[in-house]
Amino acid sequence: MLLFALFAQAQHRSFVWCPDRGDSTYVNPVIYADYSDPDVCAVGDDFYLTASSFNCVPGLPILHSRDLVNWSIVGHALQELEPRELFSTPQHGCGVWAPSIRYHQDEFYVY
Repeated sequence: MLLFALFAQAQHRSFVWCPDRGDSTYVNPVIYADYSDPDVCAVGDDFYLTASSFNCVPGLPILHSRDLVNWSIVGHALQELEPRELFSTPQHGCGVWAPSIRYHQDEFYVY
């Protein structure tokens, strides 16, 4: 039985999700991950997205795109949550959720 489990596991191949079909079309989901409560702002030809991270750190991921299809993580707005005792376990209503990202006078604001 153990040998079968190891064999089955060896057959799995993971791949990087890419919604861009390369012919000016795309397939949903554009982001194949859980980015709850996303918010996007445009800065020139660039787009920046942030999303809820609840009690996870680093928190409030910041993603970048030039076409609203291909996204990459460029950083996080929060490196830690204080007090750590409060945020060490998931709790309803705790953590950071439903953020908004804006750009004004050469600075980004996430609130």
